[in-house]
Amino acid sequence: MAEKEMMQRNIEDFSRIQRFMLLTDKNSDAYQAMKERYIELKIILTASGINLIELDKIKE
Repeated sequence: MAEKEMMQRNIEDFSRIQRFMLLTDKNSDAYQAMKERYIELKIILTASGINLIELDKIKE
């Protein structure tokens, strides 16, 4: 997979996981599992130079 395609996929996954997190109770096991992936994606995107100010709806 090309770097550009991988970046697009990570951005789409980041947006998707945030939508699910906003619909889920913060005290649930599902939310905690999603939060782990959210943090991973946030690190990947930040390290790749993506500015998350506009994309990050959770802000944790």
